[in-house]
Amino acid sequence: MTIAARQGVQRNWRFAVPLLSGAALALAALPASAQQVPATPPAATPAAPAPAATPVEYVYVAMTTSEGTIVFALDKTHAPLTTANFLKYVDAKKFDGTTFYRAMHLDWGDEPSGLLQGGLQGIKVLPPVAHEPTSQTGLHHTSGTISMARYAPGTATADFTIMIGDVKSLDANPASDNPEFKAGFAAFGHVVSGMDVVRKIWDAPRSATKGEGVMRGQMLEPPVKILTARRTTAPAPDTAQ
Repeated sequence: MTIAARQGVQRNWRFAVPLLSGAALALAALPASAQQVPATPPAATPAAPAPAATPVEYVYVAMTTSEGTIVFALDKTHAPLTTANFLKYVDAKKFDGTTFYRAMHLDWGDEPSGLLQGGLQGIKVLPPVAHEPTSQTGLHHTSGTISMARYAPGTATADFTIMIGDVKSLDANPASDNPEFKAGFAAFGHVVSGMDVVRKIWDAPRSATKGEGVMRGQMLEPPVKILTARRTTAPAPDTAQ
């Protein structure tokens, strides 16, 4: 599985920036009597209370690799379908013995920048999950975000990516005329512990010849083993994040 090509990232992706327009406000003229200062100040109108923030329910997964352990917080509140799909593979132990096999290094933007990709590579996968775009979930492809790799929207199965630096060009862009950019990719959580392990794997040697299309030169040589992936409890705060 691979992330669909985008123009501008390795000549296939690009940043898609929506342009937002504001609405003009028309002010009606007040009659002269309404503009007079009142003899006594009017009572202050109580401010409406701010709406309570929706609590986010996270499900934690510890992925143990040959280089160390990475802990993800999966956002069940905002990306329930994608989170449930990933947990099916975790609970069935389907990630055990798979690999991180791709490290894409971008040569533009704030360094370091790119992504790390792992998963089953299309072997013994479950049915694909419905696409949950970031325009729907409110999540973004910032550093440490975990997101689904896919071909067309709605084809994601078990392969996933971890952002190295902010790669917000992978967010959905509803204003785009390009269906691919409009859909974006499905972010569904973030690394809460072990980002140093992610970076270590991302910095591992790559083959100059392996990989097809945009993935040529991005394949880890050798791939890094994923030993196990299990549900876990929330870890202590990672000060290195």
